[in-house]
Amino acid sequence: MLRATSQPGPSWPGLLSSETSPWLLEGLNEVMSMKCSCIVATQPAAGCPGPLGGPAAACGMSRLLGGTLERVCKAVLLLCLLHFLVAVILYFDVYAQHLAFFSRFSARGPTRALHPAASSTTNCSRPNATAPSSGLPEVPSARPGPTVPVLPPCPDLPPGLVGRLLIEFTSPMPLERVQRENPGVLLGGRYTPPDCTPAQTVAVIIPFRHREHHLRYWLHYLHPILRRQRLRYGIYVINQHGEDTFNRAKLLNVGFLEALKEDAAYDCFIFSDVDLVPMDDRNLYRCGDQPRHFAIAMDKFGFRLPYAGYFGGVSGLSKAQFLRINGFPNEYWGWGGEDDDIFNRISLTGMKISRPDIRIGRYRMIKHDRDKHNEPNPQRFTKIQNTKLTMKRDGIGSVRYQVLEVSRQPLFTNITVDIGRPPSWPPRG
Repeated sequence: MLRATSQPGPSWPGLLSSETSPWLLEGLNEVMSMKCSCIVATQPAAGCPGPLGGPAAACGMSRLLGGTLERVCKAVLLLCLLHFLVAVILYFDVYAQHLAFFSRFSARGPTRALHPAASSTTNCSRPNATAPSSGLPEVPSARPGPTVPVLPPCPDLPPGLVGRLLIEFTSPMPLERVQRENPGVLLGGRYTPPDCTPAQTVAVIIPFRHREHHLRYWLHYLHPILRRQRLRYGIYVINQHGEDTFNRAKLLNVGFLEALKEDAAYDCFIFSDVDLVPMDDRNLYRCGDQPRHFAIAMDKFGFRLPYAGYFGGVSGLSKAQFLRINGFPNEYWGWGGEDDDIFNRISLTGMKISRPDIRIGRYRMIKHDRDKHNEPNPQRFTKIQNTKLTMKRDGIGSVRYQVLEVSRQPLFTNITVDIGRPPSWPPRG
């Protein structure tokens, strides 16, 4: 009788993880059972003398058969082990590809939905496709989502501009009417053209206090103009809190910083007084290679430029240009002087003022009395002469203020701020 003997060995199921495919364990068991069969087949017959035992003839035949079977079993065993090793290697290679595939699928799922053309060429893009027979589970097909339309760039000269406009300030202008006239303007005074992609994102900054009547006219005229110019823009009214002396330039610095907090994409800043309305929509509110002065011909000055260095009313600077001059001065309390200081900063940094044609840069000013606590600044002439000495320490890097309220209205964003008070003048009371 032949006796089956078992050899102690490692516990293969313990060496493989719990996630190992069942067909690997089945293959391993087959190899181990074949090894045991070979051991049984090559055992010597009972009673054979010496190492083989039994009578001489029987022992000779036993030796011959045993040696042949032993070699065959060893060869088969080696082939089975080789087959098993190849299967293990292929399994773990496929397993790694499996993990990588699902990692890419999870990471790119949203992108594929937004941009179906950019997805990898797999069967997942076809509703009725099945995964290849590689042992991987079938991946559900991704349904294409809505595509984001690619709009053309907005033209340099937008179509639909009117040209010369009739500007009047006689009829009352309620905000409700202005809101009805501008349905495309979003909360906070934001607007984006629906049919093209603008080259710039423009923040319009208005220094403000007690001018609600003027603001309604400004919004009534400017929203349609800016929309016809195909601008992506937002309007920010920077309201000075309290009744201390007005500081226009400091409010403009605050507007620059607060607009960037709202949207870091702003790269062009238009600084406009609330009482100035352009008379021609071809006066495009954009930024260029040089700082731009828009209000060059006001009715107040007989539609002429008052003097060569005038930079007041409405001006525009890119973000880089504004930072290059360290913003606007903070120490001009009261009326006058800050626009000349800004002109000096631009000249001292090697830039030049660009202006529109005088026939296009015409403005109407809403007539009004001078505001209380906005008296002419008696120190303005001295300060203008010292711009070179003060511009590095006094500007956007030194402005101090406190935001009291941010209110997003249907046509603009109102930001009320406390900017402090002048050091010593004029006497309060």
